[in-house]
Amino acid sequence: MLRLNHSVHILVLLAGCTTLLAPASPQSARWSESKSNAWYQQQPWLVGSNYIPASAINELEMWQEDTFDPQQIDKELGWAEDIGMNTMRVFLHDLLWQQDASGFRKRIDAFLAICAKHHIRPVFVLFDSCWDPSPKLGPQHPPIPGVHNSGWVQSPGKMALSNAAEYPRLQAYVEGVVGAFANDDRILAWDIWNEPSNGNGGAYGKVELKGKQAFVLKLLPQVFDWARSVRPSQPLTSGLWEGADWSSAEKLDPIARVQLDQSDILSFHNYGWPEDFERHVIALENYHRPLICTEYMARGAGSTFDTILPVAKKHNIAAINWGLVLGKTQTNLPWDSWERPYVSDRPQIWFHEVFYPDGRPYRERELSLIRELTGRGQHE
Repeated sequence: MLRLNHSVHILVLLAGCTTLLAPASPQSARWSESKSNAWYQQQPWLVGSNYIPASAINELEMWQEDTFDPQQIDKELGWAEDIGMNTMRVFLHDLLWQQDASGFRKRIDAFLAICAKHHIRPVFVLFDSCWDPSPKLGPQHPPIPGVHNSGWVQSPGKMALSNAAEYPRLQAYVEGVVGAFANDDRILAWDIWNEPSNGNGGAYGKVELKGKQAFVLKLLPQVFDWARSVRPSQPLTSGLWEGADWSSAEKLDPIARVQLDQSDILSFHNYGWPEDFERHVIALENYHRPLICTEYMARGAGSTFDTILPVAKKHNIAAINWGLVLGKTQTNLPWDSWERPYVSDRPQIWFHEVFYPDGRPYRERELSLIRELTGRGQHE
């Protein structure tokens, strides 16, 4: 979900902060390698998309009572099931819990029922550092013409992230939502924080929180602790997304080290060519834990189903691409649309997404490949 700024540099003064983390208590410790691998051996090969219905511009519009659309979700997840997808990565938001915790729980439960109907087990994302740092409840603005992901919002927003007085509310959200579904086998995993070090330089850099990475570095390990405190049966993770060399913890920036050290299963993002994807996979295999690629597939950047999925299957890596259905997020448009909106012309190829809003495939060959690799075609 990044992009526009691949080179967010963490200040050197942060380097020592990770040494201040308190050790996890025995009842909420990180999973062992053996436990994480035993869990992964019980899973099918996991393939899916980052999911938001075509009718929603962001996670608030997806989940708020007035705009939650179970019929749309049911229809779209049916298309995913038909090609063999068995997981989705889905973003939640802290403001939804603050607004209506009971109602939010009920809508999550309704969403999980739809997922189960289609044999899909989602990964839920709790926090996200990408895009608009000033989220607001209520009606969301319409898409900006010609711009990729023009309405996505961060969680927590910059006001909550920078104010320690808000942290008890954030803790209540994490413990409340994870605790409510801690033993629900309809959920695959919890993604604690999406791209926590992302500074959104090309989109919202001028209005971003100053010193954002320092606040994230302070809060991220606490979020892992909050989630573990309710003893979920599902694994926790947070995906590495930047940096050229992931082969050892010493080569990671401080935030990435927290992600690596705290994750039960390792996840990562890669929008590069298949050679780059495989190089990062091989580096992460050094840690001897299950691997999930929670973002890939940007056709114009060299990351395609045709090239990446076979590599993922060879290494038994779970693969979750960005985008399922063309809709209000407009992520069929490339990242550079923030600099040059595609209004009068359209890119020659879609950047993300698999289906048109009516269920037609963007490329029939892609669907055939996914069916073939997942074994879906063998069961029809």
